[in-house]
Amino acid sequence: MTVLSDQAMTSATRRWVVDPVRSTVEFRVKGFWGLATVVGRFSRFDGSYAIGPDGRAVELVVDARSLDTGIQRRDEHLRSSDFFHVAAHPYVRFTASDVSDAGNDRLRVRGELEALGKKLPLSFEAAVRELEGELEVETTTLVDHRRLGMTWSPLGMVRSPSTLHVRARLAPERKSRRLGSSARRPAAAGQPAAKHASTPAA
Repeated sequence: MTVLSDQAMTSATRRWVVDPVRSTVEFRVKGFWGLATVVGRFSRFDGSYAIGPDGRAVELVVDARSLDTGIQRRDEHLRSSDFFHVAAHPYVRFTASDVSDAGNDRLRVRGELEALGKKLPLSFEAAVRELEGELEVETTTLVDHRRLGMTWSPLGMVRSPSTLHVRARLAPERKSRRLGSSARRPAAAGQPAAKHASTPAA
């Protein structure tokens, strides 16, 4: 029985949490009228996958303030009110409303992406592998950032949609860490996840 099978939902709830040291959250968006592609990543994020009698649950929380494209001036603009407006909305969150087995070691996921105080329906498939008790999850999906209010694009320079790519390694959650995702601060990639931290106020 695998974590993707329906039989797994009849057992006690099991939960895996993202290890940011071995995970990446990246985005790509076309600029300069489609002639160049901007690639960026977030260095602080948190997430989980759970399965049990009530079904499956997927959540990812990203600290938008940790955005990095390699150019400081551009990063500051992306954090401004023209785009992520991190001063008022520091976190981007995806919460699944339905997760099902798509076959061939894949999950079909539907849920909502929340950013800038707006919610955007999102659906995608994710590849999942079990590796010595841990999970490796990878997905790529398109996001129309204009529907979240990111409409700044003088002369049509910034193209939609953006491409979001997540590759995550998840480890089984220890009972001592079971604080609930809303109480955990997104950890930085390359650093251990915080065990007993509260989400900072915006």
